[in-house]
Amino acid sequence: MTETTTTSTSRTDSSTEESPRTDDDVSASASAPASASTSASASASTSASDSASTTTTGESEERVREAWSDYEFDGAPKLSVEDLDVFYGDDHALEGVSIDVPEDSVTALVGPSGCGKSTFLRCLNRMNDRINSARVEGSVEIDGEEIYQDGVNLVELRKRVGMVFQAPNPFPKSIRDNIAYGPRKHGDIDDGLLDRLLGRADPDKEDELVERSLRQAALWDEVSDRLDDNALGLSGGQQQRLCIARCLAVDPEVILMDEPASALDPIATAKIEDLIDDLSEDYTVVIVTHNMQQAARISDQTAVFLTGGELVEYGETDRIFENPNSQRVEDYITGKFG
Repeated sequence: MTETTTTSTSRTDSSTEESPRTDDDVSASASAPASASTSASASASTSASDSASTTTTGESEERVREAWSDYEFDGAPKLSVEDLDVFYGDDHALEGVSIDVPEDSVTALVGPSGCGKSTFLRCLNRMNDRINSARVEGSVEIDGEEIYQDGVNLVELRKRVGMVFQAPNPFPKSIRDNIAYGPRKHGDIDDGLLDRLLGRADPDKEDELVERSLRQAALWDEVSDRLDDNALGLSGGQQQRLCIARCLAVDPEVILMDEPASALDPIATAKIEDLIDDLSEDYTVVIVTHNMQQAARISDQTAVFLTGGELVEYGETDRIFENPNSQRVEDYITGKFG
């Protein structure tokens, strides 16, 4: 990414584009809001000062440096994104985003509404393919394998990279059937009529998978005695943990979460945050959140997107929140705009 000078002003509203409601055969089915907002950019003269000039009406004016998003860590990245651009029709929603995500960690994506966080998240398992007006350019690799090359099996990709949406979206089925849905569809569990007639059905395997997934989602103790009840009868927080368990049932490597606690009460939110912390020991978690305190509590590294679909800064969470390089990032974190 080359150095650019970006001037943005605060806005009272932001433009968003919603994708149609669709069923995801692997992890969930939900409406996923697509952030597709751009702001005006103007190039400054080469003699412009590198330091920020703070204003009281919006973002600062500053020169964005590539080094601000160069985050070094041990080991190979689980996810590697290079020069990612996303367009919704003529709108440039993400501009030249490059980022590496370490394995078995939590990465928070933060920024004001319309800055492209959710758009970026959906690029990681090609959910934007469901939006007719979306066009994606650039590279996204998982363990060094390009996911935007021809011939990629999207069902298998979304099995590897599961997604949990903002609003809990359990299927109108039993708790057990919600968990077993993905493994049944992928053939990991044989339980159909023909399987039973041929003696291939393995109910014990299904029971073990359901229990394991619910335990991983910290929900087993609350629902173990009512697995055949309709999942829609659970509380909002329980439904969200059920959706996480449903995602875990297909054994993903990466879990994407789009504001998974924004619709929940503080107690349910705390349970989701504790769960995310536990999951990061075995999974790579990438989460979009508007809650700065939440990002500071649960993430290992934080990426800050600002107006114009621009990744301004990325690095260790403590440093981003305590000593950011960007004046605009500091202004956003401290609530001066956004």
